[in-house]
Amino acid sequence: MSVKIYHNPRCTKSRETLALLEEKGTETEVIEYLKTPPDVTTLKNIIQSLGIQAMQLVRCHEDEFKQAGLDKEGVTEDEIITAMVSYPKLIERPIVVNGNKVAIGRPPKNILTILD
Repeated sequence: MSVKIYHNPRCTKSRETLALLEEKGTETEVIEYLKTPPDVTTLKNIIQSLGIQAMQLVRCHEDEFKQAGLDKEGVTEDEIITAMVSYPKLIERPIVVNGNKVAIGRPPKNILTILD
């Protein structure tokens, strides 16, 4: 089974995390999530595996945050997840998935905890 990285090649932390995976010799499936965003079910699984609320996976300083209406009170988990699918730029990066273990590569060394 290979490890998946939800990657943005323009992001320094994402590039550093991918380099760390390569350095460790980890077979990695690279998913450029801006081109191929995860679906609702995948995002829900990632959020559950991380043990966080959906808003903790959102990049709140992106213009799309307000466009998606996430700056309003009372936004639900489902609305947040739907917004991340519609506006993948909102998804915190990089996300590394190893089976049922997930880590956010901020900092990149965070992913070491989920590698076998």
